[in-house]
Amino acid sequence: MRIGELAATVGVTTRAVRHYHHQGLLPEPERLSNGYRNYTLRHAIALARIRRLTELGLGLAEIKDVLAEDADKDLVEVLTELDDDLARQEAALRDRRTRLRALLADGSLPAEGPVSPELAAAYAELAPLSDSPMAVRDREVLALLETAASPEERARLMAAIGSVTRSPESVAGANEAYALLDALADAPLDDPRIDKAARHLVDFIPPELLPETGDFDHNHSFLRALYADFAPAQAEAVRRALRIITEAGQP
Repeated sequence: MRIGELAATVGVTTRAVRHYHHQGLLPEPERLSNGYRNYTLRHAIALARIRRLTELGLGLAEIKDVLAEDADKDLVEVLTELDDDLARQEAALRDRRTRLRALLADGSLPAEGPVSPELAAAYAELAPLSDSPMAVRDREVLALLETAASPEERARLMAAIGSVTRSPESVAGANEAYALLDALADAPLDDPRIDKAARHLVDFIPPELLPETGDFDHNHSFLRALYADFAPAQAEAVRRALRIITEAGQP
């Protein structure tokens, strides 16, 4: 048989046959005097087995182990491992579907979503702040922090948000903080409102959002990126607030 005839017989492409040769899965046939490969029934049987194994989900390296005469693992062992892996994938898919159904259940997926149900609920509690451009940006940053946070850090984050939403006074303070920062969008760096905004932020920033070590290194890459995303006067207000907190924490 020629390569095209072999491929057609087994139901694969000639490209696949050549790839299996290259990977060492299918032995090269003898060549005729005209240079063409001469495939035999043995090649078709081997190729059919490779196809069946790939359709089960085995990778080419695993198939090579199965086909090798001195393989460390026999077919039963390889297929058992594959079955275990598929079981783990099924469990992961069920978990993902559960999370998706929870996100879609109440029809209130936030614009920053998908986020955790806890953060989505916190967003709903912060809804009175949603008209503020700075509040919208803050929600985006909270989603970023939640994504990158460890379970312990995520718990601190939710505690910080809860400290803002727990009372009308806290929500009013947050509204004032956002309004002060929004007003600085086009302000120069010598605007006296910067200091007012900074001092209000000192009282407003939840302690749970601050690093436990009290490390507010303004050269930190995340802080640099945060400041760069603000207008200059807004960034200066946040920078001054953190500076005040740092100095207050020093002996």
